[in-house]
Amino acid sequence: MTVHFPFQNSYSALPDSFFARVAPTPVAAPRLIKLNRPLAVQLGLDPDLLETPEGAAILAGKTVPEGADPIAMAYAGHQFGHFVPQLGDGRAILLGEVIDREGVRRDIQLKGSGPTPFSRRGDGRAALGPVLREYIVSEAMFALGIPTTRSLAAVVTGEHVIRETALPGAVLTRIASSHIRVGTFQFFAARGNTEAIRALADHVIARHYPELREVERPYHALLAAVVARQADLVACWLLVGFIHGVMNTDNSSISGETIDYGPCAFMDAYNPAQVFSSIDEMGRYAYANQPRIALWNLTRLAECLLPLFADEQEKAVAEAQDILGAFSDQFSAAYQAGLRRKVGLFTERDGDEALIQDLLDAMAKNQADFTLTFRKLGDAAADDGTDVRAQFMEPAAFDEWAGRWRARIALEPQSAAERQAAMHAVNPLFIPRNHRVEAVIQAAVNDDDYAPFEELVKVLARPFENQPEYAAYADPPLPDQRVLQTFCGT
Repeated sequence: MTVHFPFQNSYSALPDSFFARVAPTPVAAPRLIKLNRPLAVQLGLDPDLLETPEGAAILAGKTVPEGADPIAMAYAGHQFGHFVPQLGDGRAILLGEVIDREGVRRDIQLKGSGPTPFSRRGDGRAALGPVLREYIVSEAMFALGIPTTRSLAAVVTGEHVIRETALPGAVLTRIASSHIRVGTFQFFAARGNTEAIRALADHVIARHYPELREVERPYHALLAAVVARQADLVACWLLVGFIHGVMNTDNSSISGETIDYGPCAFMDAYNPAQVFSSIDEMGRYAYANQPRIALWNLTRLAECLLPLFADEQEKAVAEAQDILGAFSDQFSAAYQAGLRRKVGLFTERDGDEALIQDLLDAMAKNQADFTLTFRKLGDAAADDGTDVRAQFMEPAAFDEWAGRWRARIALEPQSAAERQAAMHAVNPLFIPRNHRVEAVIQAAVNDDDYAPFEELVKVLARPFENQPEYAAYADPPLPDQRVLQTFCGT
């Protein structure tokens, strides 16, 4: 049998200015190293066929499957606050779209599949390390319940790419509800092409927000919907200690999914100013800055949509500002509700926000591990809290706070077991610890050993469950294991 992709290509039916048609560059010797079989089934694909040499050739870009219409998408973007009028898919090619088993349209994109007209002197390839990182972290985010692009497959190409040294080449098959970004709108706004902005907005509404098609002011409603999704998304990031690392407008998805896992990382010790990305020298995208930057990015989207709001500039700006003004309250509501769940509060009372902030302040001062503090706080709902105390350099700091916390939870009727179960359902035990991810990458790159990668992916697929046989994966790094910087990989 032949591998079949039931492609539908709505984006490539848009005007030619939206993309460049380009085929993937064939590679020497593709070898499949990981197929996400459950995701393949969800997409209506045959995982057994994808695991054949024919499937590996497609997933590496060596063979273009029937029905595909390969394109590199055009977009612009603010990169660390500086506008670049043309970026685009420089090392990614969208093969096409499929309708999954839930009726959702999904992009199938090859990342690292060779140069495109947008490559800007780059080779269009990807090294194995960044491909494994994106596979690990994106699938971990999915298991954590956070909106995200996903990873269908990772393939080594049998070729090397040159970065600082020669590294094994690889291709990631990325799945997204779309790859449309704030930067996609900026591409046309920079060219004064209002009709293209309208066509793009109509496409986004039809694809992601079909409920808005019949409203009185659909473009206003579109901005409001994207604002709401981004507010919820960034709240989700903060609640698990995730730092995106490169929140440029070209990495801000209109669908509200996490996209582009470059120098991303999860915090170990809680630090609101934490930065891992080697290219974020000024801390623009630090952990606690992410809500502010999300609003900054949304403001750039609003600027693009102004011609669709009103003919009069002043009126359009006022209407956009009114919509953007909702972000702060929407983010705060999502974030504070998530924090209440993390500390086991089922109701909302005056003083809760201050109580939780006091815990965060004590965690920061005492270098408490973000993930384990909240996880073991769930156990403290049913025991004396010895394990959570151990996360603090000065356990007395926790004791003082815990007295007030216990008085607060005593005002609610839930049993200790009910509270513990509810807290464990939102506080993961396992996250992609940076040192674990790096160890997996080194084993694969240096020794062609994918067993550590397979095991880590397996553990992270069940982040909220106790897995005694893999208990060590929950441990924070030892001092000599700490990862202080992460890298983009391009």
